[in-house]
Amino acid sequence: MTIESKEQHIPKNQAEGMVKWLASFGQSDHGGVNRLLYSSAWVDAQQALSKMMGSYGLTTHFDSVGNLFGRLEGSDQQAKTILTGSHIDSVVDGGIYDGVYGIIASLLAVEKLQSTYGKPKKSIDVVSLCEEEGSRFPLTFWGSGNITGHYSLEDAHNISDADGIPLLEAMKQAGFDPANYQSPIRNDLACFIELHVEQGIVLDQSRTSLGLVSDIVGQRRFNIKVSGESNHAGTTPMPLRKDAMSIASHLIDYVTTKARESDSDLVATVGKITAKPNTPNVIAGEVNFTLDVRHHQEEMLDQFCNSFQQYAQSVVDDNQMEIDISQWLQAAPVSMTTDLTNLSREVASQKNISFQTLISGAGHDAQVFGSFCPTSLIFVPSENGISHSPKESTKMKDLENGIDVLTDLLYKLAY
Repeated sequence: MTIESKEQHIPKNQAEGMVKWLASFGQSDHGGVNRLLYSSAWVDAQQALSKMMGSYGLTTHFDSVGNLFGRLEGSDQQAKTILTGSHIDSVVDGGIYDGVYGIIASLLAVEKLQSTYGKPKKSIDVVSLCEEEGSRFPLTFWGSGNITGHYSLEDAHNISDADGIPLLEAMKQAGFDPANYQSPIRNDLACFIELHVEQGIVLDQSRTSLGLVSDIVGQRRFNIKVSGESNHAGTTPMPLRKDAMSIASHLIDYVTTKARESDSDLVATVGKITAKPNTPNVIAGEVNFTLDVRHHQEEMLDQFCNSFQQYAQSVVDDNQMEIDISQWLQAAPVSMTTDLTNLSREVASQKNISFQTLISGAGHDAQVFGSFCPTSLIFVPSENGISHSPKESTKMKDLENGIDVLTDLLYKLAY
């Protein structure tokens, strides 16, 4: 059954207004948001959301790490719970829609369902996940990771922010004392639904209202050090040089060219590079650079990364130099649940809302939930593909379309 548009449609400006309201907690001088995990702005935002959820008739609670839940209780106490929402934290000077839109959309969708149809059969929890970005502490998905059992309190030991504040101390200061920690793992979830801004340009360029995500890419990240020999730039003949910069440049060109040739969905990025001694008239004796490789198939990632490492080793051997390739991240690709994606496709078709299937090149909480319970990730467009920026924006109509589809989807799942 499809809810009639006149009953379900979100009032004009409501979603946009609520997103902007939440942006007032931690708003930056540039119009973006600074809302890092366990900061005062983060605490204020979570508490304000809790009050709003309560005003909408939802029963609220926080778990031990600060995930906020607003529950619409179902009539079937034996049924598993529908979880929907996204994350509350931001990057430094980030956009106001990233994460927040998914929380606001879920809250509005559930409020509309409750006011129109009353109590559902299955309980629905709207979640404001405490952390996804990894902007303050060197870990990501702290919120969803605790819910799914990927993390526990032990993983927080020996982790501090840039100011030396330990994660466990920040938790305590925010009101979540580790001494009172109880595992937030949930064993009662029927599925997780996440609505999110795309953070890319595909939907905006194609003028499509929705992206139905089939897969979230896996990621491999490396730190690479090429070691040669520093020497005088004017007196060392070219054939006798062990120039780390030259070799590193060759490898960077190779890896990006190879990525273009390998598969249209594979991306490889060198985003950071440093040279030593970093002097204009001295041959670089050491160059360090990063490599980020992403694809939605594990086999493609293995093949590409292994091929690059073999080629890089052969190049430095031929030039009597050394290379150290250290991998520090390996995140597996995750496929979204086909049945849920098909259900979203059915809803969008019934409502004549344009959509297309996408692969997400960015990580999301749905990636963590995707290996734990049935999961769906739905995108709305980001104007000009801009995200993680105060310039981040989504058209009001696209915000409304996303909430309309989410409302129908939750109706089919819970009612």
